[in-house]
Amino acid sequence: MPVSLPALPLDADSLLRLAAQSMFDTFAQTAMGMMVVDRAHRIVWISEGYKRFLPALGHAEDDFVGRRVEEVVPNTLMAQVIESGQPILVDLLTNQAGTFLVSRLPLRDAGGEVIGAMGMVLLDHPETTMQPLIGKFSRLQRDLDNARQQLAEHLTRERRPKHTIASFIGASAPAMEVKRQARRVAQTDSTVLLLGETGTGKELLAHAIHAASARAARPFVGVNIAAVPDTLLEAEFFGVAAGAFTGADRKGRDGKFRLAHGGTLFLDEIGDMPLPLQAKLLRVLQEQEVEPLGSNQVQHVDVRVIAATSRDLAAMVRAGSFRADLFYRLNVLPIRLPPLRDRLTDLESLADALADDIARRSGMPHKGLAPDALELLARQPWPGNIRELRNALEQASLMTDDPVLGARHFEAVLGADGAVVALPPASAPAPAPALAAEPPRVAGVKSLPQAVAELEAQAIREALAATGGNKLAASRMLGISRATLYEKLA
Repeated sequence: MPVSLPALPLDADSLLRLAAQSMFDTFAQTAMGMMVVDRAHRIVWISEGYKRFLPALGHAEDDFVGRRVEEVVPNTLMAQVIESGQPILVDLLTNQAGTFLVSRLPLRDAGGEVIGAMGMVLLDHPETTMQPLIGKFSRLQRDLDNARQQLAEHLTRERRPKHTIASFIGASAPAMEVKRQARRVAQTDSTVLLLGETGTGKELLAHAIHAASARAARPFVGVNIAAVPDTLLEAEFFGVAAGAFTGADRKGRDGKFRLAHGGTLFLDEIGDMPLPLQAKLLRVLQEQEVEPLGSNQVQHVDVRVIAATSRDLAAMVRAGSFRADLFYRLNVLPIRLPPLRDRLTDLESLADALADDIARRSGMPHKGLAPDALELLARQPWPGNIRELRNALEQASLMTDDPVLGARHFEAVLGADGAVVALPPASAPAPAPALAAEPPRVAGVKSLPQAVAELEAQAIREALAATGGNKLAASRMLGISRATLYEKLA
């Protein structure tokens, strides 16, 4: 007569209860140790096998029930399992009792709510019983640490500062005051705001402050806000998560804040930042956290910010085109760079340093300046400051083989009003060769190119006046791109 075998329950609930009870009994018998904790992280049960590890942790066998698991088992992640509801199936736990291969599972009630967690010691001393696996893990971790260090060193080399405070040429009182302030602010981590007309050396000074700071060995990352389209600025600053949108890099892309982590981020032309992005920048400066596009993960950043602008931010705040709270956050340590016309005693040393750089870059011999050339240059207003001075020196140097530049060499470079004469654009049609004598000019009649140029200049002036100097708004009003506007302004 056949022996009747025990039958499995037919209803699902009874079957699941039987499976859970069997699984629990199996774990309790085969695992080297097991414990159960409740929702408040308190230990409610511990197996006999687990008790033998307690003396090495400094506890008596009866000194654990009702205590928080973090107090009894150092480095445990049971709390993480309870809070997240996610199991940690295989992990290495190391504390005073040794190294263990462990598994942790959340416990849920009938409604699916997490009410506790169960932890099991699968193996003790896995470094001996699982030597090949542990050795491979250690090698991979070592290789990963080396790769990270090499990448960090490479980024630091690529983004090192190019100038020091000594690179800010000049011994005049205004120049010496700028260098004094730069050395002082370099000793802090507070935000710096560099103010001054275009061409006064704001970017050079930002490099110098970073080079003199405790962050000098970390990256210096610069971004010109005026040169980046508004639609790309957020991604440029905060980065993009992997697959955030069609065409995005599958691996994601770090933003400038992440690239500058541990170092300095230089925000040039901060006055051109759109209002919506100003609010996000303010939050990053306050919280030191960024959230890449398409990601819900907040990343901590340690960045010192140096901002620069040639615009009047206080006036922009009054006009409502720049956030007052962001202005106060940026204007912690302001440094105003003097225009060239306010430190003309530095003109000779500046011209000499610029001539050296021009010679090095062009491969031509260094050219000195005659006294009459220096006298002529000192009479100019230099609205473009040092950048304009360099342009005049470069044009004069490259247009002659004479070893010394005199006043006559600058006659074709400097206009009657003292401004540097811009070269005609490459796209401008060349004048037709004269086949006969030019017709006599009629008084009061302008050439067509001259009339068009004057009309364009007048339209640009009116647009800039109407927008309070906002180049982006002016370019939209004129129906041209911002890049085209900058070309015409140059």
